[in-house]
Amino acid sequence: MDREPLNVATLREQLAGPHRPLRRLDVVETTGSTNADLLARHAAGEDIAGAVLLAEDQSAGRGRNGRSWSAPPRSQITLSIGVSAEGVPPAAWGWLPLLTGVALVDAIRETTGIEAGVKWPNDVLVGTGKLAGILAEVASPDSVIVVGLGLNVTLTPEEAPDPRATSLQMLGASMLDRDILTATIVRDLTSRIQRWQSEHGPDPRLVEDYRTRSLTLGSRVRAVLPGDREIIGTATQVDDIGRLLIDTDTEVVTVSAGDITHLRATD
Repeated sequence: MDREPLNVATLREQLAGPHRPLRRLDVVETTGSTNADLLARHAAGEDIAGAVLLAEDQSAGRGRNGRSWSAPPRSQITLSIGVSAEGVPPAAWGWLPLLTGVALVDAIRETTGIEAGVKWPNDVLVGTGKLAGILAEVASPDSVIVVGLGLNVTLTPEEAPDPRATSLQMLGASMLDRDILTATIVRDLTSRIQRWQSEHGPDPRLVEDYRTRSLTLGSRVRAVLPGDREIIGTATQVDDIGRLLIDTDTEVVTVSAGDITHLRATD
């Protein structure tokens, strides 16, 4: 398949620089992990807030709980962004990956017309197919967070590393221009990040936007915890710090993204 490279000059012109959403934008041909690269740059003393790193090929992409994933070069949008959480209480940091999912859903709908949804805590789905994943990592001990995302654009069924994976192409999208998709995602994401920063956490509009785009809230779920413990019930809401509330019919249990191994819908 002939997959065009990202046009870094165009993306920089649209997104980076004074009065633009980003301070810096870089595209590398190949790397292990864009999240790991930004974290390493921070550890070396660089200010990564407002910096975006994209990779045409990522060989050691990571999901939650250390899960790995990969895809053919140029078949995805793989990017990480450095976010300053200065002034935002650590209790509200859990909303950062959630607002990233909302921004992704909105950008996908805006560019392709495809209606996706967010599965708590870090996936974007269409039906049962996983279209995108999100991973947020804190550059401890500093108030800086790196948020990474991977969106399947032209991945084919034969190339998919998991039978549950889907892509914009597999879903029939006619708009597969990664430059346009990247620019729209970055604009939507930085806009929501700026509001999260100025409000020092999730504002009522973000909470409502998440609820309307959620595929988890209102559904019966099975949360698998370490040690194969399970919580089964109805996901009722996400609280102020991004935790999921599950009503088991006998009690309401609160779980954080770090508490669970898997979250599955029940029949």
